[in-house]
Amino acid sequence: MSKGKVIIVDDDKEFLEELKETLMLSGYEVFETAQADLVQHQANFIKPDVILLDLKMNDMNGFEVADELRQFTATMGIPIIAMTGFFREDEHVPLLNICGIQKCLKKPFNPLDVIVAIEGVLKKK
Repeated sequence: MSKGKVIIVDDDKEFLEELKETLMLSGYEVFETAQADLVQHQANFIKPDVILLDLKMNDMNGFEVADELRQFTATMGIPIIAMTGFFREDEHVPLLNICGIQKCLKKPFNPLDVIVAIEGVLKKK
C-alpha cells in the first residue's frame, strides 16, 4: 500500500533517480520530471499528495512553478517542498512564503530528511 503520491521536479537526472529510488523504497508512489513547464499538467493528471521542487532549473525556476500551481484550483492545495543547493536562506525565505512553499531542504540532504519533511507536510494537510 502506497503512503502517497509524490512528484519530484529536478533537472539533475542523477539526483532525480536517486531520490525516486529512496522514496519508492519508503513506500511512496513516485513520478518525476526534469521539465518544470510540465508540472502543472502532470499535477492535474496525477493528483499528487506532495511535490518536491528544485528551485533552480534551466527552463523555469521553482518559484515560478510554485506560483503557477497556486493559480489553479486543482493544484493550489498540493503541499510543495522546495529543494535547493544554490539559494541561501535569507535569499529564498521571503519568496517561499509568497509562493506558498511549505518547507525548503538544502541540498545535499540526508534521505531521511526528505521522508520527515514529506510526512510533516502530509500531517498538516
